[in-house]
Amino acid sequence: MPKQKTHKGTAKRVRVTGTGKLMREQAGNQHKFEHKSSRQKRRLEKDQVMSPGDTKTLKKLLGI
Repeated sequence: MPKQKTHKGTAKRVRVTGTGKLMREQAGNQHKFEHKSSRQKRRLEKDQVMSPGDTKTLKKLLGI
């Protein structure tokens, strides 16, 4: 049986922590920063933990 391939699009967007949680970047953190307040930009810097409902699907895509 062939090996499961990693979904490269998912691998570029999600990282796995040491404890196995999946982290993602926040939406709205790519451009148009001149229109956003400093407070909002600071808040968007932090990575977010993926929701438990999505984690199962994403781990399958990542081959974990």
